[in-house]
Amino acid sequence: QVQLMESGGGSVRAGGSLRLSCVASGYSQERKCLGWVRQAPGKEREGVAIITGFDTIGYADPGKGRFTLTRDRVKNTLYLQMKRLKPEDTAMYFCAADPWCASPDPSFSFSYWGQGIQVNVSS
Repeated sequence: QVQLMESGGGSVRAGGSLRLSCVASGYSQERKCLGWVRQAPGKEREGVAIITGFDTIGYADPGKGRFTLTRDRVKNTLYLQMKRLKPEDTAMYFCAADPWCASPDPSFSFSYWGQGIQVNVSS
C-alpha cells in the first residue's frame, strides 16, 4: 500500500518561502505520477503541480513562476519549493500519487493521498 507523508508546512509572512516534502513508500512502480493538491477552507480542491513518471512537470496557474516541483528518486521524496508566498496560498496541501498519468495536467485526479499539511501565509 502506498504511504505518503508530508512535512515542511507552517506559517510564514507574505513574500516568504516554504519547502514541502513528501516521502513516498510502499509503492512498486518506479515511474509513479506524483503531485501536490491544496484545499482552502470552504473551497474545492485544486491541483498545484504534477510530475509524470517520465519527469514531465506541470503547474497550475496560481503557482507558476513561484513554485518548483522536484523529485528525488533515490530518497523517494517529492518536493514543492514555494517562493513569494501569498495569503491566497493558505491551504492544506496534500501529497498525492498515482500509478500513471499520461500528461502533466495539475488537475489530474490522483488515487493515493497523504494526510495533508497546513500552510498559512499572513499579510
